[in-house]
Parts: sequence; C-alpha cells; structure tokens
Amino acid sequence: MWDNKKRAEHHTDSEAFTILGRDVRFKGIVHFEGTVQLDSCFEGEIHTKGTIVVGEHAVIRGTITAGTLITSGKIQGNVSASGKVQLLKPAVLIGDVQTPSFSMEEGVYFKGFTNMGAHPVVEEFPQSPMVLTDVTPQLNGSRPVLIESDRGN
Repeated sequence: MWDNKKRAEHHTDSEAFTILGRDVRFKGIVHFEGTVQLDSCFEGEIHTKGTIVVGEHAVIRGTITAGTLITSGKIQGNVSASGKVQLLKPAVLIGDVQTPSFSMEEGVYFKGFTNMGAHPVVEEFPQSPMVLTDVTPQLNGSRPVLIESDRGN
C-alpha cells in the first residue's frame, strides 16, 4: 500500500518504529514513542507525539492524539494532531479533527468537523467594532424595480 519512499520519510534508524499487525486486537489507553503503524483493531485512546500510520485493514474506535496521523483505514472517533492529518484512499473517518494541516484524497469518506485553528491573517484584522450608519434617507429615493414580462410565452 505505501511504497518505501513514504515509509522512509517518517522512519529513521534512531527513531522507535512499532508495527501492530492485522491479527492484533486490543482495548485500553496506549502511549507510543516514535512512529507506529497500526494494521489492527483497537478500541480506546492512542497518544503519541510521533506519527501514527493507520493501515487499510485497521479499525480504530476511540480518540487519537498524535503529532501526525496518516490513515487509509477506518477510524470512528475524534482526532487531534499537532502536525498534520492525511486521509488516504480508501480511509473512513467519522469524528472531529483538530490539526493545523489537513488533507484528504479523492475516494475518502469523512464525516465530522475540522478545526485548523485561527489563520494568521485573521488574527491581523483589527478588533474594532463595526459602526453602522443610518441608511434610511438613501432608501427614500427611487429604487430599481424588477418587472416580469409574459412576452414570448
């Protein structure tokens, strides 16, 4: 599913790398270091500052807190990532996502809300209140009127 180039960008020799295969099922709260590839069924909470790669056959029910989440599997639950979230075909994500960077390939199913935080440009707008002036005198003059015609029918 992922070629060696995609795996190599997240894995270095000094970094911990864990793979949980398809035959693994577990429940609970887990904390990982480094990069984790899940091809298993999981129910509960997953926490890491590193990268979680959810394989195409994985099914996760619960919350995920990570540095980066890359998924092509099925996730039902909320996701919070400090770096980015990437949804790869044929991923299914039902839940809310909070991350500064969010991408989704065509063919992905996503149902939820995304919160990417405040954009720096929005923060630059002045916080002064809007002042509305009285526009009543301008409305007393002539106004355009739409007239419908039955010509041609």
